[in-house]
Amino acid sequence: MRQLKLIWDFRGPTSKKTAEHHLTHLQDYIKNNNLNITLTGTEIYSDMHSIAFLVVWESEMIPIRDALKPHRGQVYQD
Repeated sequence: MRQLKLIWDFRGPTSKKTAEHHLTHLQDYIKNNNLNITLTGTEIYSDMHSIAFLVVWESEMIPIRDALKPHRGQVYQD
């Protein structure tokens, strides 16, 4: 079974801080909904582009995607 990385992109000079802040909301959602999601984080691509993400099993993706509305997704490969 595949895992999918749901991604929220943030751009601009405050993208790093915005991604970090968004990650706290993702972690709150995981906790409040008793989800077994342990792989979350942020990545910084440049001074002007950062992301927040979480990784879910493909079979569990649809309700999480619909609730959280990520900007994009991709197959996760560790």
